[in-house]
Amino acid sequence: MTQVVAAVDLGATSGRVMLGYVEDGMLRLEAVARFPNGPVPGPDGLHWDFTALYRHIIEGLAEARRREPGLASVGIDSWAVDYGLVHGDELLGEPFHYRDERTARGVETVHARAPFEELYRRNGLQFLAFNTLYQYAVEARLSDAEVALLIPDLVAFLLTGARAAERTNASTTGLVDVSTGQWDLELAERLGIPASVLPPFVDPGERLGALRGEARERVGAALDVIAVGSHDTASAVVAVPLSTPDAAYISCGTWGLVGVELDAPVVTDAARAANFTNEGGVDGRVRFLHNVTGLWLLSESVRTWEAEDGASIDLPALLDSAAAVSGDDTGDVALFDANDPRLSAPGDMPARIAAVLEESGSAVPPSRAAFARTIVESIAQAFADAVATAAQLTGRDVDVIHIVGGGALNRLLCQATADRSGLPVLAGPVEATALGNVLVQARAHGWFGPDATLEDLRRVVAASVSPVRYEPRRAE
Repeated sequence: MTQVVAAVDLGATSGRVMLGYVEDGMLRLEAVARFPNGPVPGPDGLHWDFTALYRHIIEGLAEARRREPGLASVGIDSWAVDYGLVHGDELLGEPFHYRDERTARGVETVHARAPFEELYRRNGLQFLAFNTLYQYAVEARLSDAEVALLIPDLVAFLLTGARAAERTNASTTGLVDVSTGQWDLELAERLGIPASVLPPFVDPGERLGALRGEARERVGAALDVIAVGSHDTASAVVAVPLSTPDAAYISCGTWGLVGVELDAPVVTDAARAANFTNEGGVDGRVRFLHNVTGLWLLSESVRTWEAEDGASIDLPALLDSAAAVSGDDTGDVALFDANDPRLSAPGDMPARIAAVLEESGSAVPPSRAAFARTIVESIAQAFADAVATAAQLTGRDVDVIHIVGGGALNRLLCQATADRSGLPVLAGPVEATALGNVLVQARAHGWFGPDATLEDLRRVVAASVSPVRYEPRRAE
């Protein structure tokens, strides 16, 4: 018997609605709708066009229900930290984008009341200027809201009316106690954040409610909405077919989330100094990881070049040319710090990378192919460094790296990561986030048996997907 659910998977540059099929212990995905997403400038800063995003979601779910009338449920995941403010049934304006410049003021405000060293002991999060607590600190409308909902929770609220905070995503706000897993109300009060805007928690696998009102009419059914690992990385890690107990993972797309899975957080001074984070995972696991600027560097560079040319660039062809620039010898490729904060905002990425290279005394690549090679190798070096640091901080003897997400399709990046880490890389599944979303829903329905564990879910992935293996090469 074939059973099917829908996964709403929202990324920082695009979103999609996927059908997830479960049959004979195997998984299969089918894309129903894909739509763009991205920052929109407004008079008061950078926002998301959430109104358009929600419309695309409804249209995608309607198409999913049309194709599969027996659809069992819907799960929603997205990027972290951003939120919408709700009063009654109304959204108080379009949500701010995490790259908006206001976050710098938020950092100053928060750290004046709670130094980062203390914050790390309390929430276990690496310093990222756009973490939710910094955004709340400069949110003028916060006192007008009845509740603040992170993006997937906001979508679920509009669909069902449920006001809830899914735990894996809530853990990225900076307002969850890393030891108890509950809201840190004392910290919120100190920062001037009203406790009333912090909704009750739900765990992955819990039913949030059924589609209501206009959503139900347009989709054509009162579908159940089930909480999944609503932080997209939490869903992606569910679908990492960890091949050994000491495996590391990289969920690679706009960002590269590099780390290991633990049973308990690590909040040592060394972990803080290395800027590693302890985020919530499905089934109470800890995602101990470091954010590395990922393929954003390449996509922004390509966007700049396309604007210069007035024409599209064939990315696979560009990467093939980049791979041929220096052959297997990566020693001559100029590198830069992929996490340099000057590279975090939209704009002319090649010019900014060139400035960073010149500042360090490195030559600026003479061609676009060479430039792309430098970008990819720099990302790979940052990945390798983060894996080595994760191993050191946790005492793990990492023996393999799993790359999932869109980066698994980038052969140059996968091979460069193997070369620079000295470890084999297993690439895939590409659609890890949607698969993890589907798996949590399927388990909630009991489709893998009454007591399916996270390891059981990963065995389903391993049986359904064959990763591509990259062995490390030695430079000649």
